[in-house]
Parts: sequence; structure tokens; C-alpha cells
Amino acid sequence: MLSKRIIPCLDVMDGRTTKGIKFKGNIDIGDPVEMGRFYYEEGADEIVFYDITASSDRRPIMLDVVRRVAETIFIPFSVGGGIRNLEDMRDVLLAGAEKVSVNSAAVLDPDIIRHGSEAFGSQCIVLGMDVKQVGPSDSIPSGYEVVINGGRTHMGIDAIWWAQEAERLGAGEICLNSIDADGTREGYALHLTSLVSTQVGIPVIASGGAGRPEHLLDVLRQGNADAALIASMVHYGTYTIREIKQYLHDHGVKVRNVW
Repeated sequence: MLSKRIIPCLDVMDGRTTKGIKFKGNIDIGDPVEMGRFYYEEGADEIVFYDITASSDRRPIMLDVVRRVAETIFIPFSVGGGIRNLEDMRDVLLAGAEKVSVNSAAVLDPDIIRHGSEAFGSQCIVLGMDVKQVGPSDSIPSGYEVVINGGRTHMGIDAIWWAQEAERLGAGEICLNSIDADGTREGYALHLTSLVSTQVGIPVIASGGAGRPEHLLDVLRQGNADAALIASMVHYGTYTIREIKQYLHDHGVKVRNVW
């Protein structure tokens, strides 16, 4: 049985880590370079870096910040935001990332997943999915809709269909973010996570809503997630990664590096 991964997320805007609630009201949290190094030393299994306004501002990702974070950590590093083509992917990988995350661009041009997988390998391609609960309909049978541009644009695409399509195109992993749960610290969207996790054959990272170690236990078990993204609960110093991993280990979840 593979170990479950605990992955701090750095949402970066104007070169600084920020945090909001449901993609709104972002406040400055700190320097992403210092935070990345700190979480690496704390025992994070991976770091995720999102340039959260690159897509909506229609600008390239901040490669200088990506490069500086990559120089300080020695664990897998996934980077997303503003990646629109193979050249952008190549630039991010050359800046030190092991994985590239495509979200809005993949919805608008799904072939970017196939091209990226063919060029760099499926293990490099992560589909970022921002999802909002809207209720079942003919076009959204699962009741969960894909949104893009930081949650600003509803696409009329069913989340389950899109996850399966991305896997077919060559995505090696899915990072599934519930906008309804994002930043609330009230727990992950368990039903959504379980729906997607059981309908695809690639790893699913749960994102959005972590506030206590119990929430990670729930999503890794009930939600069938392979990994859990965390932000607020460690950014504000409420818990350390070591404490979270120890809690999961004590409750029978296999994790790396338990002190």
C-alpha cells in the first residue's frame, strides 16, 4: 500500500503567498521561498505552487519565484498557473519543477494534456480542477461543475466527465479543489472527492477545506484520496506537518517520515 502524501500549497500573487476563502479576500501570508523551505524541512511530501492570477491576468507564470523555491527544496515540486502550451511547460520544468499543473488552459484546449504527456511523460502532467456544486442537471449529471479563471467562469462541464477525459488524454494525476470548501477549514468535500477518486484510475489529490487533522483522515479514507493538499492549517501555525502526520499514523494511515 502506497503512503498517503501531505502536500502544502503555496498560492502566490505578486510574488507573495496569499490565502483567501472560496477564492476571495486573499491576504498576504509570507514569502513563498521561505515557506517552501520550511515545509520541506518539516517533512512535506511535495510542494504545490500556484501563480493564482496568471491565467486571469493573461500573463506568464513568475518563473523567477518558481526557480528560487525549487532551489531550496528537495522533494517533488508541482507548479501551475498561466501554463498555456508546451513552451510554458518546458520553462517551468527547466526552472526546477518536477510536475506542471494545467487547469484553465486544459479546459479551453484539452489537447495540451495530450501534448504535454507525449513530450514530458504523464507523470509530469497534473490536471488542476476547480469545481463548484451546482446541483444535478442534464448537462451536469453529477451536480459538480468545472469552473476556470480562479472560479470566475462557469464552463457547463461535468466534473466527473472532465476527470475521466483528462485521464484518457494522458494526465498522470488530478488535483481536485472544491471552491465551496476552499479556505473554510470545515473539512474537504468528501462526496465530490470520493466520486472522482472512484471514477478514475490515476491518483487524486484532495484540495480545499482542511482545518484539522481529522479532516485529512476523513478525506484519505472516506474520500479515497491519494493525497491531501493543506494550506490554512499550516500557514497560520495551527498545526505542523509533523503533528498532522503523527495523527494520521496513530490512526492507521500509512505516511512517510513519522517522528
